[in-house]
Amino acid sequence: MTTLARIARKEFGAFFSSPAAFVFLGTFLAATLFVFFWVETFFSRNVTEIRALFEWMPVLLIFLVAAITMRSWAEERRAGTLEFLLTAPVQPFSLVLGKFLACLGLIAVALLLTLPLAITVSLLGPLDWGPVLGGYLAALCLAAAYIAIGLFVSIKSESQIVSLIVTSLICGLLYLLGSEMLSGFVGNQGAELLQLLGSGSRFKSITRGVIDLRDIYYYLCLMGIFLSLNIYGLEKIRWAGNPASSHHRSWQLACGLLIANFLAANFWLAPLGSSFRSDMTKGSIYSISDATRSYLQQLREPLLIRGYFSAQTHPLLAPLVPRLRDLLEEYAVAGGGKVRVEFVDPAENAELEQEAGQKYGIRPVPFQTASKYQAAVTNSYFDILIRYGDQFETLGFRDLIEVKAQDERNLDVELRNPEYDLTRAIKKVLYSYQGGGDLFSSINKPVALTGYFSADAQLPEELRKLKADLLALAKDLQEQSGGRFTSTVVDPEADGGKMAKKIGEEYGFRPMTASLFDQKTFWFYITLASGEQIIEIPLPDDLNKEQLQQSLQAGLKRFATGFAKTVALSVPESTPPMPQFGIPGGGLQFSALKDVLSQDHVVTDANLNKGQVPSEADLLVLAAPENLDEKQLFAVDQFLMQGGTVLLAASPYKINLDQDLSIAEHKTGLEDWLTHHGLSLGKSLVLDPQNSPFPVPTQRNLGGFTVQEIQLVKYPYFVDIRPNGMNSESGLTGGLNQLTLNWASPIEINQDKNKGRKVLRLLESSEKSWLSTATEVQPNFKQHGELGFAIEGKQEKHLLAAAVEGSFSSYFAGKPSPLLKKEDKKAEEPLKPEGEDKAAEAEKEKKEQVIVRQIDKSPDTARIILFASGSFLSDQLIGISSSVMRSNYTAPVQLAANAVDWSLEDRGLLAIRGRSHFSRPLHPMGKKGQLLVEYLNYGLALLGLAGIWLLRATWQKRTRQAQLEFLRPFSGRV
Repeated sequence: MTTLARIARKEFGAFFSSPAAFVFLGTFLAATLFVFFWVETFFSRNVTEIRALFEWMPVLLIFLVAAITMRSWAEERRAGTLEFLLTAPVQPFSLVLGKFLACLGLIAVALLLTLPLAITVSLLGPLDWGPVLGGYLAALCLAAAYIAIGLFVSIKSESQIVSLIVTSLICGLLYLLGSEMLSGFVGNQGAELLQLLGSGSRFKSITRGVIDLRDIYYYLCLMGIFLSLNIYGLEKIRWAGNPASSHHRSWQLACGLLIANFLAANFWLAPLGSSFRSDMTKGSIYSISDATRSYLQQLREPLLIRGYFSAQTHPLLAPLVPRLRDLLEEYAVAGGGKVRVEFVDPAENAELEQEAGQKYGIRPVPFQTASKYQAAVTNSYFDILIRYGDQFETLGFRDLIEVKAQDERNLDVELRNPEYDLTRAIKKVLYSYQGGGDLFSSINKPVALTGYFSADAQLPEELRKLKADLLALAKDLQEQSGGRFTSTVVDPEADGGKMAKKIGEEYGFRPMTASLFDQKTFWFYITLASGEQIIEIPLPDDLNKEQLQQSLQAGLKRFATGFAKTVALSVPESTPPMPQFGIPGGGLQFSALKDVLSQDHVVTDANLNKGQVPSEADLLVLAAPENLDEKQLFAVDQFLMQGGTVLLAASPYKINLDQDLSIAEHKTGLEDWLTHHGLSLGKSLVLDPQNSPFPVPTQRNLGGFTVQEIQLVKYPYFVDIRPNGMNSESGLTGGLNQLTLNWASPIEINQDKNKGRKVLRLLESSEKSWLSTATEVQPNFKQHGELGFAIEGKQEKHLLAAAVEGSFSSYFAGKPSPLLKKEDKKAEEPLKPEGEDKAAEAEKEKKEQVIVRQIDKSPDTARIILFASGSFLSDQLIGISSSVMRSNYTAPVQLAANAVDWSLEDRGLLAIRGRSHFSRPLHPMGKKGQLLVEYLNYGLALLGLAGIWLLRATWQKRTRQAQLEFLRPFSGRV
């Protein structure tokens, strides 16, 4: 080992005894920085990652390694020192490995000089260091393999130029084997085989931040094979001119067996799957989470996951197939025999293709491909089927991938978050299957139903019948539950009113009336309790047994773990666009929000006009509410009083995007209600220098002729919220690294009214934001400079989203119910005879008899989640952000989905969504800042080279000492 160290030190120092090492390092750094900032356009990608640093690394290393290895043995031949080395008392193994370590050391120095680039990027945004470490490890492994190849070629060639060319060709061929250029000509299986052989595909796998033993061993295998051939070639030169002997044959046999073992180990490791794999990414986003395992543990029947992948597919999708295969195999292992995974090519099995189309609606998608030779259309499958019992879900390529446009021609296609998509589908089929079975199999704790009913004599006729239906239903449920369901009926006035007083104080219940002028009061409330959780069952719209049964089942499902929850969504009326007729839509659209919520929950339209939220609703979402009347407000209030969660996206301003960009004040109808609960939206807008771009219409005057243009400008009304402005501890912002809140107003919290409640500050603007009451939202750069708007008042943080949890008192406490108020319609009715009019009025009054209950206090589980923007969830604003970012921007609807899951305490999918590999944008900066960062990295590279130059004299001295120490053992012979 001492001799090996001396040789490595001598060879490493020899690089710096001439300008060769500095030429190599300078060329490497210049090429790397140029590719990073100019070719890959780091700042225009706007993502906090240094993947661009490693994307061209395999190609750069081919030529750079060939350049430093071409002289390793060829120079020894030219100088006549090779014979001297072969006759020295040094093993060929030490000679070869010494040169190998010296070359690898030079590569390590070159990579070390790029480390300031990674540190700089980490200062510009939230950098995940897992892929960074993986990228440097992959670069070292790839360089080691290339060096072994270069040394072998150098020992076989006397010419440095020939060695350079042949090394580049061999390394280039290994890189091309796994590239999209060749894999596009073969099927999926052929492409996977090529990717197993290709050095570039293995490199790309490690740079994700996933260290797979199979990938590392692949490079060790290449090193072992070519270093063995190098040692054998060196030994063979020593035999030159001697007759063949058994010693020579032993060397050949040993070398052949060693190479065979290196190759065989690859096949032995291939079926190990993910058993020997380390995920170094933040949150282990490429590994199955505990939340996914918890869903798989709920399986009682076999679950089938079948991948439909065509042999010929789009070249951008082909590299994703092996990664999906690996992930699905992890599901099979985690399922413990309950999960069966299959992979089929429908083109090779007509029966499966027919079944996929007819039974599951899976059909091939035509992909248009083009090369420099021809354009073609390929019909291929890229789908996954998840089937459990008689329930199934399908995932197509649009559900699985995320596309980001680097420029007009280049697209970056990646798997969006495959674990979340797969687990969401598994959860959906699991809950759907369980929904058709035993309800109580998913309820872990006993449930008690309590009916607070007045005596039958006090109840209206409809409620007497409904009470009998309830008792019958409760008896049936008790028989089905196996002892996990009990029911009790209590008359609140039977004990002198003590129970009435108790439920009034604890639950906010108050006596009910059948109409506004009816002096007769009664009690009719139903609660379900399990552990410490108590919910109130609302009366159905139609007082019949069927709807009462649905209300009871909806209440019981809130205690169950295996049923989809129901979200009631209320959005303003709008006119959908009809592009085929050239008619734009009117008003804000929220289809993207509805689609995302529908993936995991049952979404129903919340018609609040009757003064009641749908009885099956577990959560109420109000997006951009407008002029809610008293009945609609009563519905919202009473839903909160039942212990529900109300999610609001509201603003005191309404934006007009249909024609000219303008904004005006408007009423939501929730102003007084929010103030009553200790929340309020300020009548001003937040502007922030940390903002997102927005395409603003501008006008140019050309000598009396006005030209209207659209310019992409930094827009202070689009507040750009980064992780330092998010409450990461709450879990609501999981998976979000950036969020744009459009035309947001500040939220004010009344601390006195919120005593005893849990208040979470979810989103805040930056410290340099300010408020403005102006309704002019067109920027004026001539008057106000780069920001386009004047800075008014104090610059400080402003609260833009908050959640309040606890017990609330009703806004309508002490007031008559709005449902009892009648509208005056006499002017609209025709005149009738007096007797006939009275009879008709009595009959009509009987039909319109309204049984109203009113709760004055909510349980501690009630929540209000308020976002201070009414438009940030709309399709129009999401579409604008997507076009600006050149990707499918889903952060707003993801935040809404997080809030729903958090409120419904469905933390499983929330945790998985938080692990998603969403892009982490850079901190906002201008062009001057970008140039400063770029020049800083060039300066740091030059500074590193200068430091190495200063150390050159020390290295030269150590090199001479290493040469003398190397020659000392056999100096007498010389």
